[in-house]
Amino acid sequence: MLLIRKFAKDVPAVIGFFIVLFAVFVALFATELAPYPLDAYEAHLVQRLKPPSWELPFGTDNLGRDVFSRVILGTRNALVIACMVVALAMGIGVPLGLIAGYFGGWLSEGIMRVTDVFLAVPQLILALSLAQLLSPSLESAMLALTLTYWPFFTRIVYAETRRLKASLFVDALECLGAGSARILIAHILPNTASPIIVRATIGMGFTILTAAVLGFLGVGATPPEPDWGLSIAESRQYLPEAWWYSTFPGLAIFFAVLGFNLLGDGLRDIVDPRLRRSR
Repeated sequence: MLLIRKFAKDVPAVIGFFIVLFAVFVALFATELAPYPLDAYEAHLVQRLKPPSWELPFGTDNLGRDVFSRVILGTRNALVIACMVVALAMGIGVPLGLIAGYFGGWLSEGIMRVTDVFLAVPQLILALSLAQLLSPSLESAMLALTLTYWPFFTRIVYAETRRLKASLFVDALECLGAGSARILIAHILPNTASPIIVRATIGMGFTILTAAVLGFLGVGATPPEPDWGLSIAESRQYLPEAWWYSTFPGLAIFFAVLGFNLLGDGLRDIVDPRLRRSR
């Protein structure tokens, strides 16, 4: 209850929480909320590039598809990509961080040097390079993002594990004969959960943004997928006349990334007050 009250006093974090909650709601009920869920994939050239109206609040695109429906359906795609990438990156990075932080020696050095190599290259550039080696698709984008995001979890878990290994309770467990696997899974891992959750929350927003960039550059989602980044890429040749075509997918990206970042910052303030944002 104390943590909830503390979180409730953080206005930006609460705003971020409700933005994320709204995005999750839209993603779960995208088919029901979209006014034209089936027509969002089919061309209707008679209605192409119609401006926003009461019937079509976000207008139509170059193929006459309802932009409002495609933005709603794109929310589901964006959150699925973000959840899958973050979950897979955690599945790779967290165990490696635990192993490197607890056992030390040549194994730890090898894991952390590989991690440093991945972290030395900006994630977007590395993800773009990997995605170009694969055929353009959502699966390729998710694989590229996963392979470039796991080092962030490895670095965080490694630092926390090294700190916890020097604790008295770990020494006591080792003296009692507890095995390494039990100490790592039952005791050290739960104590690293907070920074992992914060990193995952912030990573969701960054993954949505990076996936949109990959879609914009043509190495992510492919037509007729309702992808925000792909929609902005397709709208470039119709600007500035058809301003609505790129504006609403762009706003969707903005608010989704903003929500996850605000929520992640709020969680970080609770987990480690030393990193509290200046207000």
